[in-house]
Amino acid sequence: MSYAEVNGLRLWWEEHGEGPPLLLLHGGFGAVEMFSAILPALAGRRRVIAVDLKGHGRTADVDRPLRFESMADDVAALVTRLGLAEADLLGYSLGGGVALRTAIQHPALVRRLVVVSAPCRRQGWYPEVLAGMPEPDEEAGERMRGTPPHQLYTRIAPRPEDWPTLWAKTGELLRRDYDWSAEVAALVVPTLLVFADADSVSTAHMVEFFGLLGGGHRDAGWDGADRPASRLAVLPGLTHYDIAASPALPAAVLPFLTHPVATPG
Repeated sequence: MSYAEVNGLRLWWEEHGEGPPLLLLHGGFGAVEMFSAILPALAGRRRVIAVDLKGHGRTADVDRPLRFESMADDVAALVTRLGLAEADLLGYSLGGGVALRTAIQHPALVRRLVVVSAPCRRQGWYPEVLAGMPEPDEEAGERMRGTPPHQLYTRIAPRPEDWPTLWAKTGELLRRDYDWSAEVAALVVPTLLVFADADSVSTAHMVEFFGLLGGGHRDAGWDGADRPASRLAVLPGLTHYDIAASPALPAAVLPFLTHPVATPG
């Protein structure tokens, strides 16, 4: 458990287990503790490196906006700082966007990618979710004092007084439009998309996202020879808010990380 100096940021990371490296990137307003329920299952098979993203958890904020692209650069810099030739990435929600941007911006560093409950374009969220995205601001942060995420932040953050700032910067990020469809279609990194069957991301977008990665265009054949390199998992009985703690998540992820996956020739 340590800090890495990357891009003017003291980025917190901690390590669990042994094996090929797997980086975990948490969701918004969270920290590495967001994965505590599934960490033992993952660390039993992998060298898990869990990261607190900029302004979250133990990683103090710095004077720059919260952006998927710059956080992706932070993650890539950490992979390089740790001396890893490449690593697998698993990101949930906000961290899913960061993981996806890392694979887009630094494909040579990513062996396999797992995106959990995150779209590749802003309009992939359900309309009612989008309608709530202007809400996060400093006042909303004040209203969230005393909640479990705030209690965790107060306990572990270097500057607990930055809680309202995190809400303001997150709100500004969430209000920005984005569409990474063309860049997703150009990805060659084998990718697993994981969603809940009652997710905040629309079911139509799940299929659209998978299609951009080459999935869902044809039958795989009796021997699976025409299976795409990327995969889609829709986990039953879950939502956007509990998928990261479900044992169904490592059960879906570990086979993808450990079994051979055909890549385009």
